[in-house]
Amino acid sequence: MSTQRRVLDVSELPTVVFGSRSLLWWGTIGFAVIEGFTLVLMTASYFYLRLNEYDWPPGRTPNPDLLIPTLNTLLLLGVMAPMRMADRAAKRYDRRAVARWLVVATVLSTVVAVLRWWDLLALNVRWDAHAYGSAAWGVVVLHGTLLFVDVFETGTIAWLFLSGRALRKNFPDVSDAADYQYFMSLAWVPLYLIVYWGPRIL
Repeated sequence: MSTQRRVLDVSELPTVVFGSRSLLWWGTIGFAVIEGFTLVLMTASYFYLRLNEYDWPPGRTPNPDLLIPTLNTLLLLGVMAPMRMADRAAKRYDRRAVARWLVVATVLSTVVAVLRWWDLLALNVRWDAHAYGSAAWGVVVLHGTLLFVDVFETGTIAWLFLSGRALRKNFPDVSDAADYQYFMSLAWVPLYLIVYWGPRIL
């Protein structure tokens, strides 16, 4: 009795895929879900404390300043533009355009990360002053960790393309980095409104 081996021809399958066909994309989505849930918990603690305080901010704590945080928020949202351009270039396998737009995005994101320190100072309260201070600092610092992760990731991929070390398989990495940057930037908008405008309207 003879047996025949079945062979599956996979030569026509693509070696590089973008979006939901990529395992890395699913990893990025999972990472964003975990981080998003953490941000929700931190925000929930902020509202819990607000419900248990008659004055908000408590005591004579001044309201947060708005100028630097607002400008930094607009700059953070602006980073989405070069990341979008890098994403499109990656799907065309245009190395030079990818490198160029990633450098722009990295520089802008670095500026945002540096200004995050002034975002904290704009809260006008120490982190250990009282529960309000701890909650406000907690929200800003937690999102700041996502910001630094984004700067590191984007900068690393930019270096790969600038140095000529990037392979064809690295192009989907650009797209995934863009997706993460979109999440990180858009997630900041409600946090910014809660932390900097909340004390004025809650």
